[in-house]
Amino acid sequence: MTDTRAEVVLNADKIDLVRERRTLLDRVSLTVLAGEHWALIGPNGAGKSTLLGVLGAYTHPTRGTAEILGHRLGRVNVHDLRALIGQVNPRHPLESARTVREIVLTGATGTIELVPRWTPSADELRRADELIALMGLTARAEARWPHLSQGERGRALIARALMPDPRLLLLDEPATGLDLAARERLLAALDELRDSRPGLTSVLVTHHLEELPTSTSHALLLREGRVLAAGPADEVITTELVSACFDHPVTIARANGRWTATAG
Repeated sequence: MTDTRAEVVLNADKIDLVRERRTLLDRVSLTVLAGEHWALIGPNGAGKSTLLGVLGAYTHPTRGTAEILGHRLGRVNVHDLRALIGQVNPRHPLESARTVREIVLTGATGTIELVPRWTPSADELRRADELIALMGLTARAEARWPHLSQGERGRALIARALMPDPRLLLLDEPATGLDLAARERLLAALDELRDSRPGLTSVLVTHHLEELPTSTSHALLLREGRVLAAGPADEVITTELVSACFDHPVTIARANGRWTATAG
């Protein structure tokens, strides 16, 4: 029987990204295996979202190689590749007042808005409702985007990203702007998702350790575009390494699977 956890889902090898003579990523290397859940952690401007853009096939590195789901950037149709990746951006550019169910269904077509004259199949409708339930939004399925809380929007976008049944889920600061209760509901939904889909691989960007789900297995600390440390979460998210990453003394603690950082 094949061990799917040994499958390489992401591999970045010494990638640089230079824009307008500014180095945004500097010889970044990262290998992510199937079923792992990585956190990209670092201060503002460290290059976290930039790296996520490369891993999501939206940005090409200036130097080095990036392989995503077995396809090397520069040798693959990126539009086809993006269809295999679930991506969650809290700044989702939706302009119309769509319902939660309609928003989730756009994940089947990979579009922001519903495609004109497109009719979802019975299987797509059933899958959308299953994902809405998984994210705890069944009672809000007919609620429209302007009337959703920030937390509800985040969970709706995760359901949308899961519509094509991706092997890789990328989340760019999904807890941005959430209050405590909304953040905890979002993290609980992520943990439940990872329990129900053990083959799913994810990468989550944050600069707040309190926003990490308990299911986080690995972490990469990024500072000024360079990798400070990468590996199993308990070996990377330490007082010494996080203090160095943020250039500020912090004390790291972990209880019940969750991390906290205290300054000083």
